[in-house]
Formats: sequence, structure tokens, C-alpha cells
Amino acid sequence: MKYSFSYIISLQFLGFRFSGWQKQTNAKTLHDMVDKTLSFVLVNADYKTIGIGRTDAKVSANTYFLQLFVKEKVDEHRFIDSLNSNFSPDFRALSIKKVATNFNIIKASKVKEYHYYFSFGEKNHPFAAPFIVNIDAELDIERMQKGAKLFEGEHYFNLYCTKPSENTIFKRTIDSCELVVNDVLKANFFPEQSYILKVKGKGFLRYQIRLMMATLIELGKGNLDLDFIKASLKEDNDGGFLRNIAPASGLQLFDVELEL
Repeated sequence: MKYSFSYIISLQFLGFRFSGWQKQTNAKTLHDMVDKTLSFVLVNADYKTIGIGRTDAKVSANTYFLQLFVKEKVDEHRFIDSLNSNFSPDFRALSIKKVATNFNIIKASKVKEYHYYFSFGEKNHPFAAPFIVNIDAELDIERMQKGAKLFEGEHYFNLYCTKPSENTIFKRTIDSCELVVNDVLKANFFPEQSYILKVKGKGFLRYQIRLMMATLIELGKGNLDLDFIKASLKEDNDGGFLRNIAPASGLQLFDVELEL
């Protein structure tokens, strides 16, 4: 083993200015910024970092975990203070915990809860853009709430995925899915009324929640009905994919239950 110590770091970040978590050529990514900051904190140290999963461009995280591998033990309290001193305002480190070097953050058991924030009707204040997506249409929220509950349980989500691989498993379980009034994010420039789609489960496909949200928006507009959602989740659905994807900025990784 190249590294003698391993730590799990809990982070929060605002993803609006970034092209997602994964490092990319000619793009500003969250992982790049974290590693650049760590290079200031761990001066001349050899280290490696692995995130708990990818995020799309502009997606934020109230809870995110990062695994850090280093050759020398770190002073945990000083480390967090130093990390926050060097982070840009888009990031905040919450905690650090030592784990075994053979711990694998990717394979570890985890439950993720995503929130999608949106409003409809009158255009939002521009300051709300990083947090809440505004739908320029009237929406039937009660119908959307009924539609959200249809996603709960074990279903086939191949329509709610883009660019799957040959080995992608479409049969997934959603522990809970509900659409509620937003009582989580508040600011004086937010619309008077906004909503959250809350989705909780162990694993999600690429763009799955944004495709689910887009479908619920079409349902709220009256362009789809509840039977469409029911049929889209069956094993014998048409096997295609949905073309409407909700904007990324409204999506937030709200919580992660990580089994250490």
C-alpha cells in the first residue's frame, strides 16, 4: 500500500460555477479545486483523493464525502481549520475522520438524499438562480405530488437515464420520493412560494433525478398523465429515454448516510 493513512472528509459546496465533480480537460471542476486547495494545506506531501460520486455541472451538495490518502498522519483539528482558510467561498469542510486504508468510499454502503428546488409563475430574482429553478408555466402541484409517489419502490428506470453502458442496471429502488413546500432553503430574495422534490435511495442513474423532475413538470403542466409515469417504470416500457431534462442548478445532494 503506497499510503499509510486514510481519512474521510465531509464537505459542502456550491456547484453553480463548476462543471461537476469529475476532473476534465479545459473545465473548472470541483475535484480540481479541492485538490488545488489540498496542495496548499499538505505542503509537498504526496496524497490522493477520491470523491463519493460524480455530480453534474452546477449541482451543489449540502453533504459530500471525500476520501484522502496520505503517507503521514495529519493533525485533524488543524487540518480542517487550514482547509477552510484556503478554500474558496464555494466550499466548506465540516469534519475529518480516520479510516482504514482498505476502506473504499465508492463501494461502501450509502444512502443518498437529493433535493430539487423549484418555483413556478413569476420570474425569480436573479440571485436565486444558483439554488432554485423557475418554471415559466402554471403547475398542478397536487398532481405532481401524486406523480412523485409513483417513483417510490422498485422499478425499471431505463427511461430515466442517459448514455447507459452495456452493464448498467436499470432496476433500482427508491426508498422515498415526495414533493413538498420548501421549508429548507430560505432567503429574502427567494420567491414567496417554492417547492422541493425529495428523493432518497441507494443508487441513481445518470441524470435520473433531473429526468424524473422534468417528467413531473410535464405532468404539472398537463402534458402527461399519471398513467404515463406508471407505464414508464415497467419492465416492458419502450426502452427509450425521456428527452426533457430539468436544469441542473436546482439539484442538490442534500444528505449522504455513509456506512464507515
